[in-house]
Amino acid sequence: MNWYEKLSEYFPIEEMKSKEHMELLLKEKPHMYHKDEGLYHVLMYVETNDFLFIDYLYVSAKSRGKGIGHKLIENLKQHGKPIILEVEPVNYEDSDTEKRLRFYKREGFKHAVSIGYKRRSLATNEINQMEILYWSPTDETEESILEKMKKTYKEIHTYKDKELYGKSYQPVNEVLTIDSDKDDNILEFNKD
Repeated sequence: MNWYEKLSEYFPIEEMKSKEHMELLLKEKPHMYHKDEGLYHVLMYVETNDFLFIDYLYVSAKSRGKGIGHKLIENLKQHGKPIILEVEPVNYEDSDTEKRLRFYKREGFKHAVSIGYKRRSLATNEINQMEILYWSPTDETEESILEKMKKTYKEIHTYKDKELYGKSYQPVNEVLTIDSDKDDNILEFNKD
């Protein structure tokens, strides 16, 4: 099974970029878009001067619990930059969503409680809501995380979308929002 098949088997269709999209990013933005692939994992990530964004992290079911995910995250932390990612909200009918959140919490990620992310899938036309998680070696604000997410959305998620998919994704300000009133809310995820 190739790297794209592994990802598309694990991630829902509404979250997946096409293989052509990812290959184009790897070819046309090699300074920014990266693939780290091994026998039991696939990591697709973005690196800029001031942050990293995990686009996809897959660890095979038969190798989970062996520390592969932890090692991949630790390698990214060595860059000394904030790390951002999107995850599905917990779905109690899908135990993987809960396990994923527990994994990122153990790795020191925080839930960006004030940032909303809702995007219409070009594949299914359904609204896809995601949670934003981040780890930072400094005291990064959620406003700063939002700006980094907007850059990722514009430069990676919607890269040549009309050319690749025949239509465009929504504008960034419709997809990513901030509710400063939520800054004071402490969700269970961020509790010690």
